[in-house]
Amino acid sequence: MSLLVVGLSHRSAPVSVLERASLSTDAQFKLLQDTVAAEPAAEAAVLATCNRIELYADVDKFHAGVAELSTLLAQHSGVGLEELTPYLYVHYEDRAVHHLFSVACGLDSMVVGEGQILGQIKDSLARAQELHTAGRLLNDLFQQALRVGKRAHSETGIDRAGQSLVTFGLEQLAAGGEVTAWARGKRALVIGAGSMSSLAAATLARAGVAEVVVANRTFDRAERLAQILTEAEDSDVLARAVPMESVAQELTRADVAVSCTGATGLVLTAEAVATAVEGRTGTPVAFTEDEPADTDVRPLPPTSVGTDEGCPLDLSAVQQPGFSVMGEAAVAGLDAATLEQHAAWVAGAGVDRREAARRPEADAELITALAATVATVGRIPELRRPEPVAVPVRPEPVLFLLDLAMPRDVDAAAHRLAGVRLVDIESLAEASADAPMAADVDQVRRIVSDEVAAFGAAQRAAHITPTVVALRAMAADVVAGEIARLHGRLPGLDDKHRAEITQTVRRVVDKLLHAPTVRVKQLAAEPGGAGYADALRTLFDLDQETVASVSRAEDSTEKNRGPR
Repeated sequence: MSLLVVGLSHRSAPVSVLERASLSTDAQFKLLQDTVAAEPAAEAAVLATCNRIELYADVDKFHAGVAELSTLLAQHSGVGLEELTPYLYVHYEDRAVHHLFSVACGLDSMVVGEGQILGQIKDSLARAQELHTAGRLLNDLFQQALRVGKRAHSETGIDRAGQSLVTFGLEQLAAGGEVTAWARGKRALVIGAGSMSSLAAATLARAGVAEVVVANRTFDRAERLAQILTEAEDSDVLARAVPMESVAQELTRADVAVSCTGATGLVLTAEAVATAVEGRTGTPVAFTEDEPADTDVRPLPPTSVGTDEGCPLDLSAVQQPGFSVMGEAAVAGLDAATLEQHAAWVAGAGVDRREAARRPEADAELITALAATVATVGRIPELRRPEPVAVPVRPEPVLFLLDLAMPRDVDAAAHRLAGVRLVDIESLAEASADAPMAADVDQVRRIVSDEVAAFGAAQRAAHITPTVVALRAMAADVVAGEIARLHGRLPGLDDKHRAEITQTVRRVVDKLLHAPTVRVKQLAAEPGGAGYADALRTLFDLDQETVASVSRAEDSTEKNRGPR
């Protein structure tokens, strides 16, 4: 059997796909059960977070395993297999181990070095143990991943290479300012009482907000979180719990709201956010454009100027900033016949692909309008630059929203509401895409590489253990048989002499087997050492079924082990 992982994350898929493919807790349970019921898989675990969905399994066939795991992910996520496949990645054996260890250290996180992933890995293991889908391999793998992650955080400064997703999100809301200065005195609404919401509430409390209101579908959990915040020694925040039905009312009082629930639909619609802002400001809230509207004409990319064959224009002569090769600057002064040739060239896809892909429908409308002008006046009379577009000044936000849920809790349209600053998973991904790698990251990568090698050696050594156990069991049977034969031939032996002879024979056998079994474990732990188990079985004529029964007993013990 071999380790296989099939998954998708913020590195391989757009947020929109991750959002649709997200798995509820019930879906994760069903996926685990269906995976171990499938033919290629003997063990399974699911790691599902806000920016990754990964299915780990111990499989006996690589290609069949990839096909089965991909199909199961598609079925349970609700995204068609053909649509999902381009975003899936596959890791096998040592590469799969390397991937999970990197994830545990925060190297594969949206914000490098964040530590929240360790709790999510622990939850994934507990879930697999609860359903008895984790055997020896996945128990060992996930427990070692937790140790590697803790080692990376304790031995390096990986935490300095990035912050937790919550902290990074709050920094984005603060727009580059100090979070403590931005948060001081604000009223906060936290929607949800899970691990991420609890972390957000605690972070806001330590940052100096005046009040934290916790809303959750299970009111008892909201009350428990509010009590923890009130009793915390590192803050003096006022905290209280409210039912989910009070979110709309509380939103009108809040300065900042953080939402991270498991809801499958929107928790805050754009209309609800607009109503809350209007309740605070007393004026209707308008939708704004984040960027000025596109114009019909733009400069041709410099790399394509003068390189288009078949165009009737002198592109280098007509190219001017602010105009498209298909706009008025390009055709100004042309007579009807030349304009007709130019239109034919454009229609024949002679124009640069990047230019044509920009707004082909607008360019077609423009050429039609220009042709009508030429028909009237004979030629385009002058060069006209586009009128400057007035960009409305966006008002300072009065409501800050941090959406850490996947799928999203807050309507993306809230981005365009005046007086609102929304940071969600998608904007966090864009903000952290070019984050610099610190020297600590390289140190963590070395730790991961060393730990992967050690884990592989341990697994290879463990692979031969059932064979060694079977060998010692066979030796014990031989000793027992010979002692019984001796007792039959020498019935007059007293108990003292019989016990001494038995102990002597056992010591001889143990000493003869000690060096070979220790050495074969060492050799098996090295790369390419898998064949030593087969050699041992062949040399000592061990029964294959006996060895297999030892392996099954070990796996059964691991699968029946509860969460730790």
